[in-house]
Amino acid sequence: MRRLVILGGSDGTVSAFRAARRLGLATICVDMRQDAPGVAEADEFLHVSTRDVPAVAAALRDRDGLAGLLAPGSDINLPSLVELARLLGLPCGLTDATLRASTDKLFFREVCERLGLPGPRYCEGDADPALRPPLPVIVKPVDSGSSRGITICREPGELPAAIAHAKEVSPTGRALIEELLTGEDLCAEAMLQDGRIALLGLSRRVTAPPAVVAVGHDMAPADDVLEKEVVRQLERVCADLGYRDGPLNVDLFVDGGQVTLVEMGARIGGNGLGEALGLMHGVDTVEATVRLAIGERPDLTPARRVPAHVRVLRAPTEGTLVSIDGLESLPDGAEVVVVAKPGDHVVPYTECRAKLGYVVDREPPDLDALIRIDVR
Repeated sequence: MRRLVILGGSDGTVSAFRAARRLGLATICVDMRQDAPGVAEADEFLHVSTRDVPAVAAALRDRDGLAGLLAPGSDINLPSLVELARLLGLPCGLTDATLRASTDKLFFREVCERLGLPGPRYCEGDADPALRPPLPVIVKPVDSGSSRGITICREPGELPAAIAHAKEVSPTGRALIEELLTGEDLCAEAMLQDGRIALLGLSRRVTAPPAVVAVGHDMAPADDVLEKEVVRQLERVCADLGYRDGPLNVDLFVDGGQVTLVEMGARIGGNGLGEALGLMHGVDTVEATVRLAIGERPDLTPARRVPAHVRVLRAPTEGTLVSIDGLESLPDGAEVVVVAKPGDHVVPYTECRAKLGYVVDREPPDLDALIRIDVR
């Protein structure tokens, strides 16, 4: 039987495990956490750190039927994906430059600047203070995700603590200072085929205090002029990086018609964005990504263009999860991913990894009205 290795078992991997099952693939979940959500979805669990590439390679090298590798939902496992694909002789569509652009925000800024694309003024956290962009600025880790380590600074005195915080979260101890952009804060979820954007969905973040982490996304067909400009910029960046086929998750701002790309990841977006793109176009984009991972060419012909909405299941307070009630009241067509179980310690949703799950549907689900989350 053909086997797909999925690096990581976070909530962002659940849909990939399910898509692989639909395609008749056996799955192996690699993670250090035995209680990771993906473990329950996998056919087999490899209890090894995804960052310990030699150990993962040694455990997999003699396995029969290995067909591919996948690292969905987060950029953190992309370096291991590329290295393991080379060691094990498995398909991989990521070039070295694509990998770096996905895992190094400073490098991505340099790529956009070199291509002449709009961008914020920026510098590394350790740069001469005279080189820093004017306030207000956003300070973030160069190479960390899930909205961790991010601080908006409006006063000079706030910068030292913000830089130190970002460095603590960064695996390489680096921080990035960027001019704070204004305008619409959007996410672009896309599928690339033969160097062209085959599918695109632009979504608006739904936020709640502290208004940094999205509690949902509203994806809908956008103005043609806006979509064409986003496509133009994404295709220029991907051509420069040598990335031709695969998923793409991008943060961007739109202000007065100007599109500014902020950061990218060459993988399925987390928080249900990959599923939302598929719902919007009538294409199973997660399944398509699995097919690419095993060396197949998926059919990305869109069947429609309809809105799609994501809402995150959140704990109302810190404590022990007792129950999540009311899921049966959601519409039949809604896709529901629950990653927490009774007895889990849960915390308020201030970063992406604190979610209890998410719901994807054609109409924005009113989770506050339909779902009761009991925490004690």
